[in-house]
Amino acid sequence: MRLTARALCAAARAAWRESFPLDGRDVARWFPGHMAKGLKKMQSSLKLVDCIIEVHDARIPLSGRNPLFQETLGLKPHLLVLNKMDLADLKEQQKIIQHLEGEGLKNVIFTNCVKDENIKQIVPMVTELVGSSYRYHRGEVCEQPLMFLLDTPGVLAPRIQSVETGLKLALCGTVLDHLVGEETLADYLLYTLNRRQLLGYVQHYGLGEACDDIASVLKRVAVKLRKTQKVKVLTGTGDVNVVQPNYPAAARDFLRAFRSGVLGPVMLDQDLLQGPPAVEP
Repeated sequence: MRLTARALCAAARAAWRESFPLDGRDVARWFPGHMAKGLKKMQSSLKLVDCIIEVHDARIPLSGRNPLFQETLGLKPHLLVLNKMDLADLKEQQKIIQHLEGEGLKNVIFTNCVKDENIKQIVPMVTELVGSSYRYHRGEVCEQPLMFLLDTPGVLAPRIQSVETGLKLALCGTVLDHLVGEETLADYLLYTLNRRQLLGYVQHYGLGEACDDIASVLKRVAVKLRKTQKVKVLTGTGDVNVVQPNYPAAARDFLRAFRSGVLGPVMLDQDLLQGPPAVEP
């Protein structure tokens, strides 16, 4: 009996995990403690700026944004730039905008710095925001205004709401991989790709079929890429050198493939977009 591609996909999905094990993971240890200091430093610099440009990853347009950001930084004109749009699945871009509008964000732009997509729209938008603000109105706004950029360190929420939010942020490179664990991140990535039926990794690594067991996937990736290591094993006749797959190296390659877009565009906040947009108080 020959099975159709849809039937094969359904059969594979039946064996996929319905949830990711989150117990026992301490998300507070993953993120550095300088975030609160960074926010206070930004407050002290507010008098020097006319407009705030917040840059966030388009793959997680809702997760990880600091809920105190607008409250802390006051009523300055505010532009949210969702960068890396080329790596994000934006089929539901309108839903993203609706959710952000519900949080009080009216000025949102999607960009791709690699190909300069929409980058040239930022300065005109900032010029318009500053020029139309009643608090920071300028008598004259030039077509090509002289602007100074005050850069600040990344400022996440003071407390990450959940372990899964922390995993999403880590997948997007907000913390060093080893703090979370490369194989843990690779496992969460595999879980996410399978759940979304984004099986580009199967073709990329020539695996033949989708799999939901991270050890099995990393083993095949390591063999495919010839990432092996010699390990001494103590036996009854003495030490023996055994060649084993290098699981950490395979996990790093898996994460690198995702972050470079090789595995295809992904929306990590897909679940959050299914809920109703927040309503601005």
